[in-house]
Amino acid sequence: MGLQGIKAVFFDLDNTLIDTAAAGRKAIEEVIKALQSDHHCDEREAHMICDKVQAKLLKECHDPSKMCITDLRIQHWEEAIQETKGGRANRNLASECYFLWKTTRLQHLTLAEETRGMLNDLRKDVHLLLLTNGDTQTQREKIEACACQPYFDAIVVGGEQKEEKPASSIFLHCCELLGVQPEDCVMVGDSLDTDIQGGLNAGLKATVWINRTVTAPKDTFPVPHYIISSVLDLPGLLQNKEGVNSEINQVSSSCNAYDSSSKDYRSLGY
Repeated sequence: MGLQGIKAVFFDLDNTLIDTAAAGRKAIEEVIKALQSDHHCDEREAHMICDKVQAKLLKECHDPSKMCITDLRIQHWEEAIQETKGGRANRNLASECYFLWKTTRLQHLTLAEETRGMLNDLRKDVHLLLLTNGDTQTQREKIEACACQPYFDAIVVGGEQKEEKPASSIFLHCCELLGVQPEDCVMVGDSLDTDIQGGLNAGLKATVWINRTVTAPKDTFPVPHYIISSVLDLPGLLQNKEGVNSEINQVSSSCNAYDSSSKDYRSLGY
């Protein structure tokens, strides 16, 4: 395999290796059905409650020293129900909605057979590391649900570190775990703001952006080294096969400033 000196590949989890967004949509559909069939909500109310919860998740700021993630997310549902239906807060209904949403989403988080095969093949030649942002409990539950542990030499969860992606420190920590240098590594992920910017910040050999829309938006920033439409295209890219990858000019250091006010919510796995 023509890996051109690459010794390690770092993979994001949500919407890179597993389709968290699709699993989340299925989970929301189940909650909407339950609200209508079991709790006397009309269709509009059920959709409104779920829309409000998803908006709260996007804005979520979680401090585990103050509240566990379970209590925080039950609170999201409690607030959404009260904001929609009025009256007194209904903690029991909120808990039921939360656990239905969580359980259904985890059930649909799977590592596709093709992805398993790709990881097995890559690991014959390079070290593989899973690098995911997010709350420790939430991300560890996803990792267990999709059973991806055997495919990686190490797993790093942002919520367990001092800093998350795009901070260079977490990438350098990953390099230390594998005994490699940043210039030996590639970062693969769907988020420009965390995966790509973080890889650039840490000086990795290359960054690979998963862009399922195929057509790159104009003025993409930060600029990834490569763009592919599916993680399954990665082996072809590493082998430098023609027609598989879309190569971008090397990013100059002057373009690597991270704007902390910008968030790529498409890739958030909650």
